[in-house]
Amino acid sequence: MPFVNIRITREGATPEQKQRLIAGVTELLADVLGKNPKTTFVIIDEVDTDNWGIAGEQVTARRERGE
Repeated sequence: MPFVNIRITREGATPEQKQRLIAGVTELLADVLGKNPKTTFVIIDEVDTDNWGIAGEQVTARRERGE
């Protein structure tokens, strides 16, 4: 029973994009590892950019600078 947790910043991923991620990861596990899609769990966590850091800095600040 695979469990996959995807974490992305909360920057407007659409429901359709999230569905594609869920379907794609499920298909990849079935194709590569032979896992049963009926027992594959995929969870998408969206994190505010204030709560995500890269190189010692909040993503919010990096986005404001255009990085």
